[in-house]
Amino acid sequence: MDRKGRPLRQAEEPPRLETMAEEEMIRLKSMHLAPYIQLATVLIGKRRRSGGNMFRHQIDTFGILMDYGYIDSVLLKAAVIHDLVEDVPDLDREQILEIDEESQEVYQLVLEVTRRPVESKAVFLTRILEYGSHRALVLKSADRISNMISLGYTTDISFIQRYADETERFVYPIAEKANKAMLAELVELVATRREFLARRFEI
Repeated sequence: MDRKGRPLRQAEEPPRLETMAEEEMIRLKSMHLAPYIQLATVLIGKRRRSGGNMFRHQIDTFGILMDYGYIDSVLLKAAVIHDLVEDVPDLDREQILEIDEESQEVYQLVLEVTRRPVESKAVFLTRILEYGSHRALVLKSADRISNMISLGYTTDISFIQRYADETERFVYPIAEKANKAMLAELVELVATRREFLARRFEI
C-alpha cells in the first residue's frame, strides 16, 4: 500500500533466462570433449543435402541434447562423432578408443546409432527401437530433430515427403520411449513440413 492506502503497482519483471546450473557447468567443464570435436572436424568436407556439412550436424545434435538438459558425458561425446563411423569408411577406430577412459562406451554408442551396410533404413531404425539402449534412443531422437530442422532448407518434395513419412513411422516410437518432449518437437516439425507440401501442391 502507498501512503494513501492504494495498492502499489508491481513493476513487471523482465523474463528470466534459463541458465545452466552451476553443478551442470562444472560437469560439462570436466568432460574431455575437445578431442572428440577435433576428430569430428574431418566431416567439415562432407556436404549435406540440405546445405552445410556433417560437422555442423554433429554439433547441432550436441546442442539439441544440451537444450533438453542432457549432461551425460558419454552421450554428448557420442553426439559429437555420431556419424563418423558411417561417413568415414576408412576411419581407424583406435582414433576414438584411445581418447580417454570413456572412449569404449562412446564408441559402442556410436555403433548403436550407425547404420550397417546390410541394413535397410527401416531395419536400422527398427533395431534401435527394439534393441537400442536408452542413450541410443535419445541420441537418435536428437539426430532426427536436427535432420527435420534441416528439411526447412530443401525444396525436394519427394525427399521431404519420404522423410516425414519415415519419421512418423519409425522415429516417433523411438522418441516416445526416449523423451516425450522430443517426440512433441518432432510432431511439430513434421507438421510444418506437411504444411509446406500442402502449399506447394495448392500452387
